[in-house]
Amino acid sequence: MSRGVIFALTAYLMWGVFPLYFKQVQSVAPLEVLANRMLWSLVFVAALLTILRGMRWPRELLRDRPPIGLFVLSALAISINWLIYIWAVNSGHIVDASLGYFINPLLNVLIGALFLHERLRPAHWVAVLLAALAVAWLTWSAGELPWIGLSLAISFSAYGLLRKRAPLGAIEGLAVETALLAPAALAYLAWLTFHHQSEMVAAFSDGRPELVAWLLLAGPITAVPLLFFAAGARRIPFATLGILQYVGPSLQLLIGVQLYDEPFGADKLIAYGAIWVALAIFSIDGLLQWRRPASA
Repeated sequence: MSRGVIFALTAYLMWGVFPLYFKQVQSVAPLEVLANRMLWSLVFVAALLTILRGMRWPRELLRDRPPIGLFVLSALAISINWLIYIWAVNSGHIVDASLGYFINPLLNVLIGALFLHERLRPAHWVAVLLAALAVAWLTWSAGELPWIGLSLAISFSAYGLLRKRAPLGAIEGLAVETALLAPAALAYLAWLTFHHQSEMVAAFSDGRPELVAWLLLAGPITAVPLLFFAAGARRIPFATLGILQYVGPSLQLLIGVQLYDEPFGADKLIAYGAIWVALAIFSIDGLLQWRRPASA
């Protein structure tokens, strides 16, 4: 149990400080960062699976016959999520991006009811309604939908729903997804190189090895938190995992406001306050539901 908490907390801490990483590659266009993330994630995951399972893992993966159609959709969903997040961080919208991951658990509850026929308890309905009111308030006060947060929440919830239906573990699933994305990423990086627009190639020639190193690190920083998360999720109750997941967006919010001086006025405070109340209701209800069978 304690090891599981440490593993899961490590994953959420790493996800929470993601803005610090993407700020290091701010000079690179978001689409090029995304292509590097796709490609080097595949390289890292393939190397890791080779170390853990030997050279037989591709054959074993094919033998399991993963549903390629589902993985194509999940790969598209996660690539959209990655691209929006990279752009948001490097365009000064870390606070807006954190909103998406605060909303995400509540959106998952709604998706569970709509697509998986899960029953919602009264506390769930209250939490979802509060989140909807917060989004409506942000829309009214700003004069536009908080599209960054909503896009991140919807794309990640869609990814979660698709992965729930695909019978592979976190690291194996990421291997399939990045293998599907890698040809497009490689073609785009080759096109940039051919047209002398690749920031990575320019960094090589200009003597900026630190930028090249940061781009190569896109693989490990994508896969390692997933490994910690998978290890933690197997060892602790889902209710505990649900509470820990707010560490990530909370850190992102603090980084955006404290380190990068992003605005966080009264309008956003009211909306985020409503979402925090909704998450508190959601978390307390989850803990109570978990304790009842445990006590019995």
